[in-house]
Amino acid sequence: MLTSQRKQYILDMLRRDGQVIAKQVSQDLRLSEDTIRRDLRELAQEGLLQRVHGGALPASPAVVDFTAREVLSITAKQVIGYAAAYMIRDGQVVFIDGGTTAVQLVHQLPRALQATVVTHSPRVAVELVQHPSVEVILIGGRLFKHSIVAVGTAALDALAHIRADVYFMGVTGVHPEAGLSTGDLEEAYMKRAMCKQSAETYVLASREKLGAASQYIVAPLSAVTGLIVEGGLPETLLMPFRVAELAIVEAAEA
Repeated sequence: MLTSQRKQYILDMLRRDGQVIAKQVSQDLRLSEDTIRRDLRELAQEGLLQRVHGGALPASPAVVDFTAREVLSITAKQVIGYAAAYMIRDGQVVFIDGGTTAVQLVHQLPRALQATVVTHSPRVAVELVQHPSVEVILIGGRLFKHSIVAVGTAALDALAHIRADVYFMGVTGVHPEAGLSTGDLEEAYMKRAMCKQSAETYVLASREKLGAASQYIVAPLSAVTGLIVEGGLPETLLMPFRVAELAIVEAAEA
């Protein structure tokens, strides 16, 4: 079998089953595991899958830069942002992550909302200028330009002094076994810190993130309260997360 044929077999299996187990593929094709692992390594370098111990998972398409992500699943992000915005109550302290879905969230906050928003995203902070009754605490640090967020030791130290009622987390991968993940190590540390400092955490998860994985682990699913997803997703996609006892908020168009 040609290399291109093996790789296509692997990608077809990934689309069908949501995972690839190297040992199984080697048995199916009667090839060595070393050969299959090499194929997986090359496919990962091409951004077509995410290698994990023993095989591979679907790679998240949400690891591209901020500008490219703004047009990815825009309608889904709008309805997810709307649902999240109306979960916030007056008087709460709220962590809002960076990312394009977070921007949609703040676009749709009620004008009369009286709350405190803590964010490490300058983009989110600027959007909140138009909300006179929302106090904004902008966490500073080194600007990670890919996602337009502050990261680093100074940012982590600032978060350690704040406790939030709820955190709206953005990630690039939400997988039943691999948990929550993102494409940058320092971003992963920031997300983990905000989760730890919050009474509740909801993950903003458009469809392309469900069942996908990225390089850097944020937390297991057990660390968060629930997911906010667009409505109309197949139950087969959501069931593994219900089994994990996560609250699933299915957002409908406003």
